[in-house]
Amino acid sequence: MPEAPKQAPKPADDNLHDKNRKALQFIEDVTANADEVQRRVLAEILSRNAHVEYLRRHGLDGQTDRESFKKTLPVITYEDLQPDVTRIANGDKSPILCSHPISEFLTSSGTSGGERKLMPTIEEELNRRSLLYSLLMPVMSQYVPNLEKGKGMYFLFIKSEAKTPGGLVARPVLTSYYKSSHFKERPYDPYTNYTSPNETILCPDSYQSMYSQLLCGLCQHKEVLRVGAVFASGFIRAIRFLENHWALLCHDIRTGSINPEITDPAIREAVMRILKPDPKLADFIEAECGNDSWGGIITRLWPNTKYVDVIVTGTMSQYIPTLDYYSNGLPLVCTMYASSECYFGVNLNPLCKPSEVSYTLIPTMAYFEFLPVHRNNGAANNPISMPKSLNEKEQRDLVDLVDVKLGQEYELVVTTYAGLYRYRVGDVLRVAGFKNKAPQFNFICRKNVVLSIDSDKTDEVELQNAVKNALNHLAPFDAIVAEYTSYADTSTIPGHYVLFWELSLNGSNPIPPSVFEDCCLAVEESLNSVYRQGRVSDRSIGPLEIKIVEPGTFDKLMDCAISYGASINQYKTPRCVKFAPLLEILNSRVVSKYFSPKCPKWVPGHKQWSN
Repeated sequence: MPEAPKQAPKPADDNLHDKNRKALQFIEDVTANADEVQRRVLAEILSRNAHVEYLRRHGLDGQTDRESFKKTLPVITYEDLQPDVTRIANGDKSPILCSHPISEFLTSSGTSGGERKLMPTIEEELNRRSLLYSLLMPVMSQYVPNLEKGKGMYFLFIKSEAKTPGGLVARPVLTSYYKSSHFKERPYDPYTNYTSPNETILCPDSYQSMYSQLLCGLCQHKEVLRVGAVFASGFIRAIRFLENHWALLCHDIRTGSINPEITDPAIREAVMRILKPDPKLADFIEAECGNDSWGGIITRLWPNTKYVDVIVTGTMSQYIPTLDYYSNGLPLVCTMYASSECYFGVNLNPLCKPSEVSYTLIPTMAYFEFLPVHRNNGAANNPISMPKSLNEKEQRDLVDLVDVKLGQEYELVVTTYAGLYRYRVGDVLRVAGFKNKAPQFNFICRKNVVLSIDSDKTDEVELQNAVKNALNHLAPFDAIVAEYTSYADTSTIPGHYVLFWELSLNGSNPIPPSVFEDCCLAVEESLNSVYRQGRVSDRSIGPLEIKIVEPGTFDKLMDCAISYGASINQYKTPRCVKFAPLLEILNSRVVSKYFSPKCPKWVPGHKQWSN
């Protein structure tokens, strides 16, 4: 994820060295005194918010010690918080969750009732996020020297935003950051020197933004030392965009003029400060992009690139082979761990293998607790399902940051400066080691998620309801879906959801292809707003596909699973398949396939705001 310092140094080498040293010393200090820092953070959050309605409602009575906090306040989910969030969204300005005014809502990619969750935030959180960003390059510079001598080519985008009925902006956390003065008015810093001008990043039209960012990146190809995007999926989309548009981009570079489809005047002005006629560069790009193979295209076009900076943990790990192919095996670097609720920590060993990435939680960011997770049979490929509410014993089982055990898995629980108290984030982490007294965690998964392509997260219940809604189209033909499973297909760009259906046919009339296409669309219409935004606005998800398989396919699936050690008594059809032998069986027995004929409906904001 791109970084921006809180205070930028002058470009002199000694100042940069001093800034890096101070950042690394800060990490040493807070991790060495992790528990003391955590006690102070909790006391600070509780004392400043002592009189807010939420804490008074639960009877904390101004106490700021850890013991009273744990005894008094419940561990909650978003559903518990939703009534308070709705009041704030509707314009209630009283101190409900936080003594500081809620400045905006950050929309989480997790969903509640099909809509994005709204996370309250306060103005000072931007300082906290900027602090975490300022640690990334000092850490990276320990492993890759001289990064200040070139530029970063990052594909960064803003997403649509909405206003709540009470007038607060609701938008994704990175859109909030890119539109803030912390990003737009950042002083010169060699580490935040990007090939993309701000104007290209801040353009809401995704086509114009992508085109202009690629054009600027190609013009400055020799200066690029690192490339990236937020998610692996976003970076691969940029490469696919280049595959489809390199001829137009070469024309612009050859002639020193911008394609007329780029109509945003701010972009045109910013790009023209960089773009000059360069026939030799255009010839070079044409030769590379016209090659039959696109293997290693990143190191061919940007020969000085030292690493690819993208998130490849969790569901993004499915993109690693594609990234390796395009980058000629460059290191894949995950620098930080963050969410809409809170920014959490940094990767102190950035050149490790993607499978070994661990994040050190920075104790000043929030107050952290951990709920032990116990999985049956260590089923690492299955989504982890956690109970929505905890009994008293489970609440008591939560442990503090310094008390987690090596190798144990936990669900992350946070208390933030912006008014979340003992809030279950939904991420499952495994303790991989320690930096001084602060634990380092592998990100295992998001609980309950079965399907994900980009920032979308679809759980089993939601998928089941979507399939159920689609079945209405089969009823006139006296057909039902006897069994189904799903798969996130990332071999296409963008990736897309695939459903495998085994039908039970009682009627004699054949089912027209258009009916199955209607089923595809009905599934998409039933999925959450994050998925639908990915299909409609971001174009980060491709049309949903339904594959009809031969009768008996799911019996073969069970036989295969049992041959690999599944219990015949406990076996149930997985609602998402990732295991290659099972996918091979499914794909070998496909008799027909259908795609969604158009995009589902989607508008920015929550449905109830536009009613």
